[in-house]
Amino acid sequence: MPFPIIADRNGAIARKYGMISNDVSTTETVRNVFIIDDKGIVRTILVYPLNIGRFIPEIIRIIQALQIADCNKASTPANWIPNQPLVMPAPMTYPELQERVEYINQNRNGINWYLSFKESSEECNKKICGEENKKEEKEEC
Repeated sequence: MPFPIIADRNGAIARKYGMISNDVSTTETVRNVFIIDDKGIVRTILVYPLNIGRFIPEIIRIIQALQIADCNKASTPANWIPNQPLVMPAPMTYPELQERVEYINQNRNGINWYLSFKESSEECNKKICGEENKKEEKEEC
């Protein structure tokens, strides 16, 4: 997967993004991860101490969660991993609330109207995880 690598010889970018912790060093950056979407919006910022490495599986999980949540117009719950249910957005009107309560009663997939779950759509799974993942029913994308 191609991605840009930026040279920052004088540290201007690092300073602008708060990557230098003056408590630790005036020249070394803390370990930062910025996840920026295709519209140029910073979606996630992870900051690790200088002496702790990044955990790549968690970074990949975050990217998958952002993509799946966006595609399904939903949220991922705490400790979410690929192919687990998503949290549905809260209803915005009373009729939507009534529909949600009925949906939960029929499908037994929620605690109440404000916390209910749904599976990711097949379309989103194929788009994010790829066709081969669903055929083999892997745990992760």
